[in-house]
Amino acid sequence: MHGPAWSAWPAWLSVVLCGASGVYCLLRTRGRAGQERRAAGGEAVMGLGMAAMALPAAVLTPPAWSWAVYAGVFGTAALRSLVAARRGGHHLHHLVGSSAMVYMAVVMAAPGAGAHGGHGGHGADGTGGVPVLTGLLLAYYTGYVLWSGARLVPGTLPAAAVPAGPTPVAADARPEFTRVCRLSMALAMLAMLLTL
Repeated sequence: MHGPAWSAWPAWLSVVLCGASGVYCLLRTRGRAGQERRAAGGEAVMGLGMAAMALPAAVLTPPAWSWAVYAGVFGTAALRSLVAARRGGHHLHHLVGSSAMVYMAVVMAAPGAGAHGGHGGHGADGTGGVPVLTGLLLAYYTGYVLWSGARLVPGTLPAAAVPAGPTPVAADARPEFTRVCRLSMALAMLAMLLTL
């Protein structure tokens, strides 16, 4: 996400999309209980953390210890997702996402990675990180983006999920908004992985 000044707009787009998704997920925690509230909270942490990680280096050059903080926060989130995965499949997605964030934080903290990330290419083949792992994460997120994007096509939502008639529905109760947030974060994750 961090290159010449003229190419900072993708980073800003990621910051805006992930930040908005994180805030929306925080709003979703209101009035929810149990599993739904925890899932929305986990997505809020992911969205806001991704927004912070995507900030262009010209705006904020984080201290070296910040990558350890990212790894710790998302490592904790990954462990929580691992425990929760026994109760539902979507937690596996949270586990992959949190683990990917830990992976990116470790890559960005590696010696020679630069002030704001591993985007200079320090791996054996000129890439940051482990190429096979990066490739697997790219494949996963590409599939997730295609799958979740297809679910937004009209007619693919379950009939019960579409509000009937003129009854107003709160924005945080609309399932398609939640899907759009997840899609936005997955697209930003793809962009961040591509820059490794």
